[in-house]
Amino acid sequence: MLPNPIYDDRRASMKNQLVELAGQLAPRHGYNPTALPTVRILRTETVLRDIPVLYNPGAVFVLQGSKQGLLEGDIYLYDEDHYLAVSVPVPFRMTSTASPQRPLLAIYLEFDMQMAAEIAMQIEKHAGPATTLPKGLTSSRMGDDIEDVLLRLLIALGSAVDIAVLGASILRELHYRVMVGPQGAAVVAALQRKGTSGKLVQSLVWIRENYGSDIAVADLAKDVGMSVPSYHMHFKKLTGSSPIQYLKALRLHEARLMIARQSGTIAQVAISVGYVSPAQFSRDFKRHFGRTASEEVKWVRHHLGEQA
Repeated sequence: MLPNPIYDDRRASMKNQLVELAGQLAPRHGYNPTALPTVRILRTETVLRDIPVLYNPGAVFVLQGSKQGLLEGDIYLYDEDHYLAVSVPVPFRMTSTASPQRPLLAIYLEFDMQMAAEIAMQIEKHAGPATTLPKGLTSSRMGDDIEDVLLRLLIALGSAVDIAVLGASILRELHYRVMVGPQGAAVVAALQRKGTSGKLVQSLVWIRENYGSDIAVADLAKDVGMSVPSYHMHFKKLTGSSPIQYLKALRLHEARLMIARQSGTIAQVAISVGYVSPAQFSRDFKRHFGRTASEEVKWVRHHLGEQA
């Protein structure tokens, strides 16, 4: 296909607009909240390497700079040409590229799960049930349809009236565009929660809601009608982690947020996320993040802001 100068110029102009608007809405380092609770904009000027992350279900749209996630040897690129869709929360490692001269700017959308489920039902009604297995992470090329919605979203975020009148409809369209995108079937499959994979997704939801409790893998397997070996196999296929590894990572990430938000002493936080021994918590925390809890709090506030 021959290059189309007019199309290329229009695309470049849209990308420049997206970066300019995002920069205005994200004046400070770290995560910047917006008028929509489920939308944040990240600004960072630092190269980050091998950072443990765990995203809630949603999507990340990098407008400037680049990120890549590593999970079980697979690389998920999300940069100016690709976005990341997260259908179930999975712990992975992230590297990003940025500089003071060219900061990374990214829109983080956390799915409104009720809205997403309603859209999934409509998709199933008109297109049939998803045939793709759920997948924790998917990386897709950023199409014109996604960029168009993002541009309208950023414009609306600059106006209280626009957000009040148009915010919900733009958010709904953005959810829809992700869910019918190149790899959206994996997201829809996770929301439909059918079959063996659906049972695993329901199990993940339960774990996230009860991570501070005493949780036994045998009980998790029994609740979804699987043997322990079968549960282990399907769990790792969906998340890239064993159930125990997943639970530990979830507890540590939740603890990290609580400590950064000053929700109690480190010992109190350790107990609240399910650790019996604060000493064991401290050892696991440093092994996972590469820093002590106190050091990590400073790192999070410096790089991501207090509400990371």
